[in-house]
Amino acid sequence: MKEIKNTTRTRAQVSSAAVERMYITMRHLFNRGFYKPMGVSGDTLREALLELRPEIYGSIAEEKVELNGLLYVIERLPVGIEECRYINLTSDEGYSFSHFKAIVPPKRRRNCYRIDDEQMNIEITRGRSDIYDVLTHLTFIFVESHKIKDKVLIDENGKVTRDWRKIEAAAKKREPLELEEKEIVISHMSNVLGRSFVEVLDIYNKFAVPENADRFLDVIYWLGKLAIEEEISNEKRTITFSPLLRERLGHHIYGEIWSDRIKRVLESKGLLDRPIHIISANMHSVMNSIFASAVMKGQIDSKNELAIYEELSKPENSDLRQQVKEKAEREGMTFLLDESGTNIDIQIFDTAKIDFKKTSFNKANIEGEFPVLIVMDYAFGEQAYETIDELLKPYLKSTKINVQSVSIMGKAGILVGGKGDIMIPFAHINEGTGDNYPFDNELTVDMFKENDIPVFGGTMVTVLGTSLQNKDLLKFFHDSTWGVIGLEMEGAHYQKAIQSASKIRKSINPDVKVRYAYYASDNPLETGSTLASGGLGTTGVKPTYLITIKILEQIFNIK
Repeated sequence: MKEIKNTTRTRAQVSSAAVERMYITMRHLFNRGFYKPMGVSGDTLREALLELRPEIYGSIAEEKVELNGLLYVIERLPVGIEECRYINLTSDEGYSFSHFKAIVPPKRRRNCYRIDDEQMNIEITRGRSDIYDVLTHLTFIFVESHKIKDKVLIDENGKVTRDWRKIEAAAKKREPLELEEKEIVISHMSNVLGRSFVEVLDIYNKFAVPENADRFLDVIYWLGKLAIEEEISNEKRTITFSPLLRERLGHHIYGEIWSDRIKRVLESKGLLDRPIHIISANMHSVMNSIFASAVMKGQIDSKNELAIYEELSKPENSDLRQQVKEKAEREGMTFLLDESGTNIDIQIFDTAKIDFKKTSFNKANIEGEFPVLIVMDYAFGEQAYETIDELLKPYLKSTKINVQSVSIMGKAGILVGGKGDIMIPFAHINEGTGDNYPFDNELTVDMFKENDIPVFGGTMVTVLGTSLQNKDLLKFFHDSTWGVIGLEMEGAHYQKAIQSASKIRKSINPDVKVRYAYYASDNPLETGSTLASGGLGTTGVKPTYLITIKILEQIFNIK
């Protein structure tokens, strides 16, 4: 008799299927134009998220309300989103010219507009990854809202528990709560949320913002209120996608506007024919690495160069940061605040105007023409392909730009170390597809070994969304022959654009040099070390500048 093989799926396989199902579903809902997250149309999305149980959403699959995950999500959505029954995802459709005031979430750059008491518009200008991000976060908070509803709703007539009545009364007060009032309502909230008094007290303070110390109370009240109304009155929350957004998505409209402006500025300054090096980084590390030492001379121990950047990053040193910026502008830096909708600012450095003898790179050995550095702020997910693909195209379809290198410094989750460690990849694997992008990385592990920061080499997985990863999926990537050391959202998209421009379209040098290095923002395999556990703080300063300096040393030909 033929032996039947065990066909039980592993948790990693279940999780992988759930991720794929989520993205297929989100694309379907987008094409449909609208859906009700807690209705029949949202079933598949909710079920897949609950099956996946991402680390960042903590206890989403349990009865108790997930607090750290809620804080993470709320910081990436516009203030007041919890009060809105109608959420409309739009393209850039001119609201900036109206009386509506843009609401920008503290941890995610996107313009949002409160249209009325019930509606929030969220502007999507950074591609599909932005839509995935918004929809998964909204699905999470709606699932949590129904946990609250299940705890407080006694019957189908709308009768609620005493705890909820007390929460409602406190939320309706216009004045900030006194300490005694706050602790009383926290006691009631702990019953509703399934959390201890001290857990709720801790998260309550983390939600506080200068204009509203009781923001956590407001969020919980409105999430519960709308969930109760969905149950009692069948007034379902609805997410819609504007016709213009559906029409524009995938056509590189914002990326083209963004790249055309950069090339026009290069042309106007006579820089278009010079050797160009593109660096994806933040808006401070390249500028500070070149100019800070001259500004800070005598103010800090010059033997410890990285200490300069830690000093500069302190909130009280804004005057010093301004001095560095002014020096950079005097020596050839041009700053372009984004006007395209990509939310990617630009710095252009004409190195011919830099007095290298007064910089940290006084051994610069530049042969031939002085290079031009284009430093672009971080892209978001698939937006990386759109922006680099457009930037590498010839100017006015005929003038090729002389791109010598593309360097990517990113922030990523690490699977083999801890926060602040460095990862040097030799390939990117695209999650959810069979695509993989091996490359010759000009940066190597050995270049970083003389420092006290742990450094790891291997492959990186480019995920569809960092908020959708769980331990089972990540352990598979790490433990299998893929040998993944970390996860991020842009690498494969950057490399796809670089390879198509250099190897297929021949619009840039076929031997263009690439550099990839990442510093770890979190370790999603460690409980308490996910992105929801908080930011890097000063831990990220040293690896950020160490990577930046290594990139610049290669561009400036310093041995």
